[in-house]
Amino acid sequence: MRVVTWNVNGLRAAIRKGFWAHVDQLEPDVLLLQEIRVTPEQLGAKDREPDGWNVVWHPAEKKGYAGVATMSRLPLEEVGRGMNAPDPQGRVLVTRAGGLQHVNVYLPSGSRSDEAQKSKEGFMEHFAGWTRSFTDSDQPTVLGGDLNIAHTDNDIHNPAGNKKNSGFLPHEREWFGSWLESGWSDLLREQVGDEKGPYSWWSNRGRARELDRGWRIDYLVGNQPVRCTKAFVHRPGGMEVSDHAPVVFDLELG
Repeated sequence: MRVVTWNVNGLRAAIRKGFWAHVDQLEPDVLLLQEIRVTPEQLGAKDREPDGWNVVWHPAEKKGYAGVATMSRLPLEEVGRGMNAPDPQGRVLVTRAGGLQHVNVYLPSGSRSDEAQKSKEGFMEHFAGWTRSFTDSDQPTVLGGDLNIAHTDNDIHNPAGNKKNSGFLPHEREWFGSWLESGWSDLLREQVGDEKGPYSWWSNRGRARELDRGWRIDYLVGNQPVRCTKAFVHRPGGMEVSDHAPVVFDLELG
């Protein structure tokens, strides 16, 4: 099964910039989208109900903000939304397809203000406890999306210059490590090993995209029954469609 996770930075804009051409090139079975910033009603019929795809939409209540959607070429079952609580920002969606449970997550950013950072950390605390049920289960599960944290020095181009920035704060990185140790495998890092990158998000400033000076903040992690045979970042998608690139995973169960 091929699973792709992609923060599209506004689905309507992404579609205009060639989103579907990249999806066709990557041939995913399941597509986890974050920051869709659209409701299904705001899309044309061809994009709202794309041919050959089953879709579960979970937009934010606030128009033009956040939201996630999961698309599948396989029969798709909705399992739940949010973390056992209302989820007005459209941050968490759980579905099942092909014998695999998919948790689609758009973790908040804390870069706008101190208040945003506190909100992010509150989400992180709740999230760590809520995801425990997946790692304690024999149900094959992957959790993917924009987690807005670069875990290690290898996950960011300039670690020294970003230690005081949200997304690379020492306590965020420590939290991320502890969360992984609760029973998750970082599937891309296991494939590429101990090397810099590959990055999945780039700033629009300072030729960061051109020079590949980015952050790896888009992940797919799996619990014990899930094995990854191939993983890579499709950088052209991030250059042409979004500020994030799609991240691609080929998975086997058992």
